[in-house]
Amino acid sequence: MAGNFTFNFNGFKSANATTAKPAFGTSTVVVPPTLRSFDLFPTRIWQSPLTMLSIHFERWESTVLAMRAASPEPAGRTNRQGWNSADMAVLEQPAFAPLNEILRAACGVALGEMGVRGTDFQLQSWINMHDRGGFNFLHVHEGCLLCGCFYLKVPKHSGHLVFRDPRAGVVHGAIKGSVPNGYTDIHLTPDAGLLVLFPSWMEHYVEPHGNDEPRISISFNVVKP
Repeated sequence: MAGNFTFNFNGFKSANATTAKPAFGTSTVVVPPTLRSFDLFPTRIWQSPLTMLSIHFERWESTVLAMRAASPEPAGRTNRQGWNSADMAVLEQPAFAPLNEILRAACGVALGEMGVRGTDFQLQSWINMHDRGGFNFLHVHEGCLLCGCFYLKVPKHSGHLVFRDPRAGVVHGAIKGSVPNGYTDIHLTPDAGLLVLFPSWMEHYVEPHGNDEPRISISFNVVKP
């Protein structure tokens, strides 16, 4: 829920709880008050299946494999047991022009929902590839306007993209699960062609890959020029 909130407390005399006596017996029955719920700290992510680009997937996969063959040493960062590109401007390559165009459009929409309009931005972009057992450990993308991931190749048993609950201290609460004021991590199941956008400050990680065919994605940061 977006917007400003005003909470008023007028003392217990104004509480709308009421009591009534049952038809039989002497016990008093308390009628619960009407409660208004406020979701104070919403965290928004966005998803879109970019199936209209599937005609390019095979060519893009060949491009990525050629990039790895030409520079086999992984850049490191949070990627383990796989390969990621040192090139941080992958989407600027002519081969990825259709993807670059639609990702920029999607980021513009998401930024607008965040109240960021009319601001120029650039996309830092790189390849993430996981071999069997490969993963990304828990991290954030500090100092960015927005982050995203486009899944190019997702074999079976590729593992989830996991978002850590960002509310400090909630992990210590007694309530667990996807309920109000409960604690749970969010597990997103990837699929080829899926675009995911999320806040740069949200902690996330990628579960281990369980297939001999590589999992390939293109990650990107939305940054000011």
